[in-house]
Amino acid sequence: MKKRNIFLGLVLMLGLTGCYDLDKMPEGVLSTTIPFASTGEMRNYLDQFYQTGNYKYDYVSFGDGMRAQGFDAGGGQYIAGADTHSDNMASSSVSTRLAGETTLSSAVKLQNYTAIRNLNFMLCNLDNCVEKGSADYNQYVGEAYYFRAWYYYQMFISYGRLTWVNTPLDPNMEEMKLPRANRTIIADSILADLDKAVMYLNTQNNSATMRIHKDVARALKSEVALFEGTWEKYHKAKNDKFFDSTVTDEKIRDYFNQAVAAAKEVMDRGVWAIYNTGNKLDDYRQMFQTTDLSGNPEVLWYKQYDGDQIGNNVNRYLNQGGGSVGVTASLVDDYLTIDGKPFVGDERIEAKKVFGNELQPTLRDPRLSQTVCMPGQQLRPDDKAPYYVVPPLIGTSSYNQNMTGYSLLKHVQIDYTGSLDAEFKGATPAIQFRYADILLNYAEALAELDGVGNAQKIIDALQPLRDRVGMPPVDLDREYNQEADYGFRNLDKYIQAVRRERRVEKACEGRRQEDIMRWAAADELIVGKWPKGALFVGSNLENHPVYGDKLIYDQASGNNLFLTGKPGDPLRYIIPTNPAGYESGWKFNVNRDYLLPIQTRMLGDLTGGMWEQNPGW
Repeated sequence: MKKRNIFLGLVLMLGLTGCYDLDKMPEGVLSTTIPFASTGEMRNYLDQFYQTGNYKYDYVSFGDGMRAQGFDAGGGQYIAGADTHSDNMASSSVSTRLAGETTLSSAVKLQNYTAIRNLNFMLCNLDNCVEKGSADYNQYVGEAYYFRAWYYYQMFISYGRLTWVNTPLDPNMEEMKLPRANRTIIADSILADLDKAVMYLNTQNNSATMRIHKDVARALKSEVALFEGTWEKYHKAKNDKFFDSTVTDEKIRDYFNQAVAAAKEVMDRGVWAIYNTGNKLDDYRQMFQTTDLSGNPEVLWYKQYDGDQIGNNVNRYLNQGGGSVGVTASLVDDYLTIDGKPFVGDERIEAKKVFGNELQPTLRDPRLSQTVCMPGQQLRPDDKAPYYVVPPLIGTSSYNQNMTGYSLLKHVQIDYTGSLDAEFKGATPAIQFRYADILLNYAEALAELDGVGNAQKIIDALQPLRDRVGMPPVDLDREYNQEADYGFRNLDKYIQAVRRERRVEKACEGRRQEDIMRWAAADELIVGKWPKGALFVGSNLENHPVYGDKLIYDQASGNNLFLTGKPGDPLRYIIPTNPAGYESGWKFNVNRDYLLPIQTRMLGDLTGGMWEQNPGW
């Protein structure tokens, strides 16, 4: 069997060599006839999974081994742009997932199985290493288990039930013809791999190596356990087709307990901390624009871009306030007032009537003004005063057109010294895990287990996030939002508080859709809704001299601006796209769209007909 595994693995790696530059030794290629004879070879092989976030390697035959930073016109992917597929951001293009317009023909190959196959090849040939048991050997074994868990988890989020394969067999071969396992079996297998990763990986006190370590594996474990616990709890409560029919309440509680325990192990080390220099109006934003985060005590793991050999397009698309995207009013309105109360009623309406007033850190949680551009905000080092005045609703290109009236500031390197407009020359970092994630996972899992009994622990866990920006401590009664238009008004105050804190702290980091899906919350947040932005009619934007007579709306054709309501209404808000065909809002199908469709070929020859399609497809 071992000889067969080696042969298959060598074939696979030969296939990979074509994916790299021809003028240099490709990363990850085996250099000996006995694979993994040294820890150096193990490291070189694993480097391929770190590199796939690099745009130069987009044609590698499997997905990223880490979250990539970048931006395209209209967002849609990467850390800075993926929230356009949620209620946090909106794009010039309608999200097909939210609109219920995903089709069977759009189903893609499950490329992560290729990465998993390559990792299995390494894990099945570890006996070849003559340095077995050394610190380096243990580190690289831990990395392999971590990456295998990661690739399975990314498929699990999108497709649910999978086939768990832990041998280096080709998915096209007969041995791959196995049925999809229940959700909990896959979740438990991912968590078991992460336990092994924690056991083998080394301990680090900062992110300087930019390699995985024990606390990174613990962070992912807390995330996976929380994801599956909430997915099972809330989909089961709605009795839909997406939960594991064998799951028990005890099993769900076990997932929450695992999330708490993994997060607590990181917290108890006392090494990591929320980045806080005392600058309440800038510390939060600084973290997302700083190229070198190796000395930041909050960042457990990140990918560094140098803006030259490895760069991204975040600055290029966002440093003029455009990008053909915009932050939504739904997100803006969810930030508490500076005294820790929901932003509702007449106070909210009045603040919107002069553009920028509602964003002021003297009125609202200061994380808002570090996420969304206020008047007077500098976005580029070559900007001239008065800098950002009003949102660029009319742009000459996607770079300088905003779609909602709220321009994204977070992730923009406002004092960047590299090329400001060239393609792939930005250096916005790709933060993989930060200590805030640990605190948020811990607080949410505690709230799910017993909000009443864990109330003080929840408050204490979230306190460092509040301290950084000068917000008052969590007060579960004062913050409880029961307004008729608030999507989570029917949740208890403990779960509502931690969900709001997660949304605000993690805003526009590409994670919101996953949260909506695991909470089974599309019917509350997506179905029948349509994204809206800043107040236009009824605010000083309507007749602002910057726009002159260039804005065209309410005409039979040729409009370049779209608004809610109808002519004559006293208050009308910007909407990002022509609402024609979507008068009743997003048409997300709650009986189908929580999971993506499986490609037809996976239902036939590749699995011998042993895979069935996801519900509703």
